[in-house]
Amino acid sequence: MRVVLLSKALVVGTYQRKAEEIARHEDIELVVLVPPAWRDERGVLPLERAHTRGYTLLVEPIAFNGHFHLHFYPHLGRRLRALRPDLLHIEEEPYNLATWHAVRIAKRMGIRVIFFSWQNLLRRYPLPFRWWEREVLRSADAAIVGSETAARVWRAKGYAGPLAVIPQVGVDPELFSPATERPPRPFTIGYVGRWVPEKGIDLLLRAAAGLPGDWRIRVIGSGPEGPALRQLAERLRLSGRVSFEPPSPSTRMPEVYRSLDVLVLPSRTRRNWTEQFGRVLIEAMACGVPVIGSSAGEIPWVIGEAGLVFPEDREDALREALRRLMEDPQLYQSLREKGRQRVLERFTHQRIAEDTVAVYRAVADRS
Repeated sequence: MRVVLLSKALVVGTYQRKAEEIARHEDIELVVLVPPAWRDERGVLPLERAHTRGYTLLVEPIAFNGHFHLHFYPHLGRRLRALRPDLLHIEEEPYNLATWHAVRIAKRMGIRVIFFSWQNLLRRYPLPFRWWEREVLRSADAAIVGSETAARVWRAKGYAGPLAVIPQVGVDPELFSPATERPPRPFTIGYVGRWVPEKGIDLLLRAAAGLPGDWRIRVIGSGPEGPALRQLAERLRLSGRVSFEPPSPSTRMPEVYRSLDVLVLPSRTRRNWTEQFGRVLIEAMACGVPVIGSSAGEIPWVIGEAGLVFPEDREDALREALRRLMEDPQLYQSLREKGRQRVLERFTHQRIAEDTVAVYRAVADRS
């Protein structure tokens, strides 16, 4: 079975391990289409060619790059006519132009289609997004969603076809592995990701300001909130303890995580967004780094019993969670081990690829 996987997420080199794992299945001939880069509030994310064995990775021109809802691939029809796949798997929300455009082309060619969604809020979109969504839900042969909450959203919106709950990408546990030892250093608290209000970085700074002892914070990433966060750190007199650092290439992220003593994801829910997964959590857990997350969205499910969860927007609760990890070596070691084990059981690229291939086969069998 020839499968085309269209995914802007796979411009990230470490995510491409999923494609390698899918391609290891002898009945799958995989072609991955990615844009040359993707733009978001962090800046430009160029294609990283890191894991390309066993499948074909092709660059597909993109229009309206950086527009989440309105981007699309203008030459996709020409590409699909040349490749003639049995199945098109587009990792994009069903209300986006790229998904509607790809599904429309594929169905005209008799190609079966799977879409992917993270959307875990029941929202009604304006026109034309609502039209696009309706046609994708009616036309798709199957859906993959990143969480049980997302599954309930699409069932409530009327999608009645086959649906599987599988996170979009996993972790390579050999690359993301624990440090052999914890060197002497101040207790290092890390945040990795976008610098936007909904991620709650300001809450982390205020919570840390009341912590005793020897500690520091590394805020790693980029985004429009950078100037405001630096000003907040100055007002809290944390400038000597907080560093703001640019994002690292995905292949260097294991080193980043191993330099931390805890990773914090203090997200807060907004009217039109809540945390859809929190991939940095599983990357840190795989590296044996304890995690603390808010109760927003899917964070409690991702962490399970393998980390600490605090009520979102509760500065005092986050401060207490940090203090517990700093002062309780037994708890710290327990969470290191539990986090790694949870990733091995649920969130490896191999596990996600196996579940994804099972969906491909089921669609092919029904056809």
